[in-house]
Amino acid sequence: MTVQELKKLMKDDSTLVILDVRTLAELIGPLGKIDNIINIPIEELESRVGELSKFKDKEIAVICRSGNRSNTGMRILRENGFNAKNVLGGMIEYRK
Repeated sequence: MTVQELKKLMKDDSTLVILDVRTLAELIGPLGKIDNIINIPIEELESRVGELSKFKDKEIAVICRSGNRSNTGMRILRENGFNAKNVLGGMIEYRK
């Protein structure tokens, strides 16, 4: 999913879930964070995936700094039955 697609869904789809897989330090860093996200760092995602079970019927946009960790996060979620998409370019692209 492109950043443009994400921004459109954020306006049009109130059921969209955004999962940020960056560390807490990154969330308060220069790129900041998107409001109303769920934060589970990528290193913890496999062990915490159950926390997302109530979102199995929703689309989940997975984001990180540049798109690499979120791609891994997307794969983990898909392997566990979620409808997940990677946000290409991550927060770097989102802030442009």
